[in-house]
Amino acid sequence: MALPKQLQNRLSIPVVGSPLFIISDPNLVIAQCKAGIVGSFPALNARPADQLEVWLQRINQELDAWNQAHPDTPAAPYAVNQIVHKSNSRLEHDMEVCVKYQVPIMITSLGARTDINQAVHSYGGIVLHDIINNFFAKKAIEKGADGLIAVAAGAGGHAGTTSPFALIQEIREWFDGPLLLSGSIATGHAVLAAQAMGADLAYMGSAFIATEEARAELQYKQMIVDSNADDIVYSNLFTGVHGNYLKPSIIKAGLNPDSLEKGDPSQMNFGDGGLGDKKAWKDIWGCGQGIGAVKRIETVDALVGRIKQEYQSARGRLLAA
Repeated sequence: MALPKQLQNRLSIPVVGSPLFIISDPNLVIAQCKAGIVGSFPALNARPADQLEVWLQRINQELDAWNQAHPDTPAAPYAVNQIVHKSNSRLEHDMEVCVKYQVPIMITSLGARTDINQAVHSYGGIVLHDIINNFFAKKAIEKGADGLIAVAAGAGGHAGTTSPFALIQEIREWFDGPLLLSGSIATGHAVLAAQAMGADLAYMGSAFIATEEARAELQYKQMIVDSNADDIVYSNLFTGVHGNYLKPSIIKAGLNPDSLEKGDPSQMNFGDGGLGDKKAWKDIWGCGQGIGAVKRIETVDALVGRIKQEYQSARGRLLAA
């Protein structure tokens, strides 16, 4: 499947940096786009709400300046993530701002709405929708999404439980549009594997938490460097939706990761998860299973450079086989 025009000849490697709640901000997004991958952030990260316009102004201005100075290596486009759930009281405001600044790519999560998709299409933008199974994938396309992000087992944050092999296979039986894969992707080898399975692009998040540009505590970054897949816990206690979290952060919050209570999906929230002053994402740190590949805290440019080399090496090895 050909990529949408917004992405054609704009990527140095087929990767989209996933929106990281609390962590992604203009510094990270701009660095990712300049490195040649899609940078993204949740609209809710801009707080208070009027900061969203400030962020979009800065991102647009800095990327436009980069493109004028580097016409042969223009920046990749950026994306904004909208939580399309009734608990998000800012959705209408944030969408108005995004439409005003014509955000190139909208990533929608936790709900698909026709009006949201139409608003983005009104100025020529595209919508990619997060899904964890084939049922929700079909609903998203029926409501007008342009592409899908298959959030498979092992992904950071709110993740599904389906194997990426099964999820991509089922979606590709009926959908030939833009398809991204999320789930334990932290190397160039994994990026190529995602394409071999049938995805167009890899959706990578956790590795970018441990970059210098990321708005994350140093302890969080170092915990990712020091951890591996065995240190990830899957629970719905913290937000009402199942997600993957770093076990050491759960212990640090005074909880036993081996005996967590079940959360209530009807009480979905993005705050304290019923844990008093210990908040999901802020104190209970989300992360995917692919972090064993993260060996150091480094710049976005260095990380993307390493992924490029691995991707090219993997391609060369397969072509030589």
